[in-house]
Amino acid sequence: MERGTAVGKTGAGASVHLSTDSVSGPEGVGWWGDMVSRAVMPVSLASAHAHHFTGEVTLLELVDTEFSAFSFSPMSARRTPDHIRTSDPENYFLFLVHGSPIGLEQRRNNALLRAGDVALFDTSQPLACEFQDQGRHSRVSVLRLPRVAVPLPSHKTDRLVATPLPIRTGSGALLTSYLAGLRENAEHCGPTELRRLGTMALELAVTFLGAHLDSAPAFPIESRRRVLLARINAFVDHHLHEPDLGPATIAAHHHISVRLLHALFEEEPETVSATIRRRRLERSRTDLVDPRLRHRTIGEIADRWGFRHPAAFSRTFREAYGISPTEARSAPHA
Repeated sequence: MERGTAVGKTGAGASVHLSTDSVSGPEGVGWWGDMVSRAVMPVSLASAHAHHFTGEVTLLELVDTEFSAFSFSPMSARRTPDHIRTSDPENYFLFLVHGSPIGLEQRRNNALLRAGDVALFDTSQPLACEFQDQGRHSRVSVLRLPRVAVPLPSHKTDRLVATPLPIRTGSGALLTSYLAGLRENAEHCGPTELRRLGTMALELAVTFLGAHLDSAPAFPIESRRRVLLARINAFVDHHLHEPDLGPATIAAHHHISVRLLHALFEEEPETVSATIRRRRLERSRTDLVDPRLRHRTIGEIADRWGFRHPAAFSRTFREAYGISPTEARSAPHA
């Protein structure tokens, strides 16, 4: 019998949440190892918390890649030559540390990664990973990068594994902001939007890795357009709460003209302003039906997502969904 469970889905099947909730304590670490072997790569796991191991992961299915957000009891993982002979998906994985430090060893590189650090590992080489026990769950976000989709010299990229990759400026800061946005807002995205976001994530990651090599990748014009769109979309998601967010603000922040900004969105399903309005409405609707936010008034929720005037918010909400915010809040939800 399959151990563990999928406890919820979002994004019309594009996102799935798995946890050890339905597994008895001693079986948790075994189920977690099976899940990691399927979702990432075959490894051997060990944990001092084996008798009460718990973990959860949200997996996002994106075009040419996947993004995963893990949270789990401290443990260690080993990938041996036998594991590689059994199954090698030939992927790089770029990961961002959120919680306790992680010790990573691969290709004679050895790094201790702390919260906020980014590093790379390779499924085609043995590795050892120690998620340190500091009395709380380990938390990490992981982006899969298929080797065939990384237009960088593999002999150079391989040297980057198990080394801390600086992220404070440029493409690193953008990439981590973008991945944080995916982790927080994926439930608001449908499959089509997630596929576009996946393409952007892959291109941002390659740009980030290329910056650490002697020669950065030469992207075609279309890819450069997508990278700029990814930057703009990440900026919009992180500033939805600001009432003054609009084309002029976005263009100024990215050092482009408003005319160029509108031109970038000509091939997108929506204009810049329509994108901002839809995302604000989606966040507002999610908050309205969240039982944990029943103590907040409709006006407070509207204000939280950048709607200055409650009457205008109610009118826009009804135009989008066919019901008022009050009716949305009081409707039964599964």
